[in-house]
Amino acid sequence: MSKLGEKVRVSAVQFAVGIDEHENLKTCQRMIDEAAANKPDLIVLPEFLNHQSWWRDEDHAYTVATSLDGSFLSGIGAKAREHKCYIMANCTVRRRNNAVTGTNILFDPEGKLVATADKQVLMGNETNFLETAEEVSPIVETPFGNVALYSCMDGVIMETARGIALRGAHILCNSLNSFGDDEATLHIPVRAAENKVFVVSANKVGQLVSDEILPVATKRLKISEDQMSGTGESQIVAPDGTVLAIAPRGVEAVIFADIEVAEADDKVRPDGTDVFKARRPELYAPLAAKPGPRNILPGADQVEAAVYQPEMVGEAAIDEAATAAAEAIKNGVSLVVLPELFFLEDGVVDDVDAAIALSVRATDAIAKALEGSDDDRLVSTSIVERRNDGVAHVGVLISAGGIRLRQSQIHVAGRHQSWVTSLGNEQPTLDLSWGRIAVVVGGDNVFPETFRLLALKDVAIAALPSKTLETWELTTGLLERAAENRMNLVMASQPGPAGASAILATDEDFTLWTEWKHRPFDGNLNTPIVTRTDGAPGLTQATIYPICSENRTITLNTDLVDSRPWWLMDAITSPNPTT
Repeated sequence: MSKLGEKVRVSAVQFAVGIDEHENLKTCQRMIDEAAANKPDLIVLPEFLNHQSWWRDEDHAYTVATSLDGSFLSGIGAKAREHKCYIMANCTVRRRNNAVTGTNILFDPEGKLVATADKQVLMGNETNFLETAEEVSPIVETPFGNVALYSCMDGVIMETARGIALRGAHILCNSLNSFGDDEATLHIPVRAAENKVFVVSANKVGQLVSDEILPVATKRLKISEDQMSGTGESQIVAPDGTVLAIAPRGVEAVIFADIEVAEADDKVRPDGTDVFKARRPELYAPLAAKPGPRNILPGADQVEAAVYQPEMVGEAAIDEAATAAAEAIKNGVSLVVLPELFFLEDGVVDDVDAAIALSVRATDAIAKALEGSDDDRLVSTSIVERRNDGVAHVGVLISAGGIRLRQSQIHVAGRHQSWVTSLGNEQPTLDLSWGRIAVVVGGDNVFPETFRLLALKDVAIAALPSKTLETWELTTGLLERAAENRMNLVMASQPGPAGASAILATDEDFTLWTEWKHRPFDGNLNTPIVTRTDGAPGLTQATIYPICSENRTITLNTDLVDSRPWWLMDAITSPNPTT
């Protein structure tokens, strides 16, 4: 019977596995039985169920891998049939020519294997033994909605989840084998919110490698032995980024939630922006290009940045902001970001001609206030400009010499749709003595493709004159943008229920397999350094680290940008879904 429009129960299960396949199967079956007591429609299990994910050599990796028709997976399929539910498992799988893949497997309620999806982004030691996916995850039509599969590192960057969501998935099933705390705090929930889908993620607990391997593995990774354990914290996340259920750290657990799958059909933000229909696939072609040599501009070790929230509106806001920005720059700040259209009440354009006049007044006043300062000291905001092809919402970088960079809004934003008639088609950058900078304006910051394109240009700093509309933007969204692109973000927003402004700095301590310099490894591989404002008027200042953007290697052989599955980008670069 179809359950479309009805509540659907989904479950995630976390547990430990060892190096004995028979014992691992018994553990899987025991935990499936425990989850089945809640009568779920779908159960998601962790990654690498058949054997721990560290191998002595290629022969060992192949020997301990399973086959799709072998007893291990047949035993899990039997549980799907017994409990009349879908089950997602993940194993290393033997392929032709002695190849091995990390593969997600979906069983239907009859116990039939109905889908497989190989891991697209391999992490660290996996690159030595596993093959990357040659095809995207299938979209499996179930009685309660469309399901798709991905695993662990696939979710640390945006491409895999974005692609399957664009192809119509309602529920993303995510298996993990992670000791990183930021899986739970950043990567899992943002994949749901940015795509407005449900994510059901299951992580490991317990020691992730055998006692024999443990000293070698931790020595190479530069972490302590007690940190080489799965963190757990399996989650079920709603399309608005709300965590519906989360498991505890480090112990076996079963979680479940009742969801309304139809919520994942609604891609509209509070201002009316449809985040799928507003995409600009014609601009995203570089994401599908094979990575080439980088064009790095050496950045400064550190720079002072600030956001400023004016108390006034109109002419008074312009004078207030210009004076405050000039004072901050005089005191050593290199970049001050103001909210989008800060001189208009709530950033709303009621009269285009009046908004244009105020925009000219704002840029002139800021430039005049900066007179005598270095030309690489900048103020960013957004303005309204009339172009030959219409009216544009434009992010700007202003110095004492005037506007140094213009960035037209490139995606339709519902809150500006009544007056923006000209969209940008490019993302210019500006090379400064302290780093390469770009501007992200309007609602462009909710599109992960925006920042990915800037990362391909080796941008170290992005100024974001914006407006925060949804809670997830400041709790996970911008943090993820900074993390997955290794980019410093300085975002200013007029305050509202969802928050205000924040400064997000890249951290030098980042790459596994290297010694960390300023802090011991604490489980957070790539969480940016966050300075938030409370929305009160005034200046908030923090240090950013442009030089840290040069390093994008999260672990051995894994670059956060260049390791993207560029050969599987059809869904991202093809015309938008029409439904």
